[in-house]
Amino acid sequence: MTELKVFDRSGAEVGTYDIDPADLAPRINKQLLHDAVVMYQGNSRQGSAKSKTRAEVAGSTKKLYRQKGTGNARAGSRRSGIRRGGGHIFAKQPRSFRSRMPRKAIKAATRMAIASKIIDGQIVVIDDLSFESPRTREMAGILAALGLADASTHVTTASHDNNVYLSARNIHRVTVSVVAGLKELKVLKPSHLLVTRAALDAIREHAKNREQG
Repeated sequence: MTELKVFDRSGAEVGTYDIDPADLAPRINKQLLHDAVVMYQGNSRQGSAKSKTRAEVAGSTKKLYRQKGTGNARAGSRRSGIRRGGGHIFAKQPRSFRSRMPRKAIKAATRMAIASKIIDGQIVVIDDLSFESPRTREMAGILAALGLADASTHVTTASHDNNVYLSARNIHRVTVSVVAGLKELKVLKPSHLLVTRAALDAIREHAKNREQG
């Protein structure tokens, strides 16, 4: 069982939150986490890189000079890949980097990523996070009070709060999502995870429903 400190908006400790990482993931499968991260990064690639082969570059296909008797090394077309302006020998072609994983594996990887953040002490719990209107400066002050001013942070709320999203979206290295939108890459990429108490309750509830299902 891990005891997490709960802070308020000013950075003062207001309580604790007991959670067992094993309730989210009995074990951390690093290979599964790696596969999931590679999948998401690959799916975000355009795959539009292209270079020309010797058949596609401009230039004559005529042999530059006769084979023998010149004292030079034998040479073919000026399109050859060994000549300046020639085609690439192993030319890049547009391709898809997309891959897929089973949905259960993706959800398991997300729970493992959250459990690893708890084990490594990289999760910060705040009692409540809400704004009457978008307040970027106030959001930055909260992060500074929690010691996250210079850290890449992913903020997680139990449900969508537009004011929280608008308050955090322009802060450097800060991202926001709801619990339902958490993915292992969003959890693992930043150095810290800032969650509300309600969001942590929702994460535990999702894990419990997985066990019952």
